[in-house]
Amino acid sequence: MRVLLIEDDVSVRRIVRRMLERSRHDVTEAENGRVGLDRLRDGAFDLVITDIVMPEMDGLETLIELRKHYPTLKVIAMSGGGRTGNMDFLGSAEKLGASAVLHKPFTSDVLTTAIDSSFVGGPSS
Repeated sequence: MRVLLIEDDVSVRRIVRRMLERSRHDVTEAENGRVGLDRLRDGAFDLVITDIVMPEMDGLETLIELRKHYPTLKVIAMSGGGRTGNMDFLGSAEKLGASAVLHKPFTSDVLTTAIDSSFVGGPSS
């Protein structure tokens, strides 16, 4: 499966990428929503995993754009709550159409379960 991983924190991005690659996913990285949308225009992806709290274009803005231009694309939103620890962002992401939400930090098993639940019936490429 082709996954676009949008995360501003380099170390978190590296960890999540390793988790995904261990599960044999092809991963493309982006450091914020704006770059992520550019990468999405350049290639086909089965899934987007996006952080919520990011500079330049946050995950909620990104999710709104994804729903507008790619309404059937599966999206998993993740957040550690930023500096305030506010997890309300994940509820907002669900309301905006995220297939699943993840509280950071999470394990490989939790990530795999979120991916699987997003594709009940199999991925649509």
